[in-house]
Amino acid sequence: MTTIYFVRHAEPDYNNHDDFFRPLTDKGLKDRIKVTNYLLDKKIDLVLSSPYVRAVDTVADFAKNAGLNIEKIDDFRERKVDSVWVEDFKAFCKKQWSDFDYKLTDGESLNEVQKRNIRALEEVLERYNGKNIVVGSHGTALSTIVNYYDNSFNYENFDAIIGVMPWVVKFEFEDKRCISIEEIKLN
Repeated sequence: MTTIYFVRHAEPDYNNHDDFFRPLTDKGLKDRIKVTNYLLDKKIDLVLSSPYVRAVDTVADFAKNAGLNIEKIDDFRERKVDSVWVEDFKAFCKKQWSDFDYKLTDGESLNEVQKRNIRALEEVLERYNGKNIVVGSHGTALSTIVNYYDNSFNYENFDAIIGVMPWVVKFEFEDKRCISIEEIKLN
């Protein structure tokens, strides 16, 4: 069995509109300790992450404490919304969840994000079968992965976790078959 703990990043600094380089806030840096404390006894074999700074920084404290390196996987990155900042993000998200092919001019649809993330996940499952793995992730990217294996996960579920940072979801796989999904509450 392969166990993967997807970790949605801690609170980012939304004053930085550069999606790749957006850092964690001071609160986010403190909250990542919750991730470390939760994962320390899980016998983690490796740490992977989206290359985005906030995702890497959320799992970096754990990786350091566990003596593990972080392998960055580009296809685990967050959805590209557009080349400009979207002011009414909630309306945009609602529209995307109602139409998985909807996207802005320079953005990605949820369908595209899901396919990219599932492709990356399946490669990880092939390469690291039987391992315990942490993946630094993002709210939308992770939500599309949950939706892939459980299509009852919808906009309302996404909206409920939009402010939950960090957010951990544990997946268990037999080869590439998902056998369980569990949302982890960090205190």
